[in-house]
Amino acid sequence: MIEVEVENRSGVEVDESGAVELARRVLEAEGVDEGELGLAFVSPDEIRALKAQHLGIDEATDVLSFPLDGLEAALEGVPRALGDVVLCPQVVASAWREPLVHGLLHLLGHEHGAPMAAREAAHR
Repeated sequence: MIEVEVENRSGVEVDESGAVELARRVLEAEGVDEGELGLAFVSPDEIRALKAQHLGIDEATDVLSFPLDGLEAALEGVPRALGDVVLCPQVVASAWREPLVHGLLHLLGHEHGAPMAAREAAHR
């Protein structure tokens, strides 16, 4: 089972259950059937600060991914910590699904390019 911990610090209402359902569906389709995922919805100021801190770019963005354990097998009995996906609802508005898929694929190690674009299209 994929456990998803959601935290909404954005100050706006978001479809948390829809995001959890989509995250589980994408991860399972990508071959991940168990693990722990953090999903945070944050304000433009917070995502801007995160992007500046981790990427050195001082601007708000739609989504950031912070992978932890990668895809290697976890120790038996220890859930794999997939990492965190951080979304900014004020940047993505109602179009949060595509950035969430994008962030999840980055979490799994996929980089920008045609193969990732094809994977994103498959999850629409």
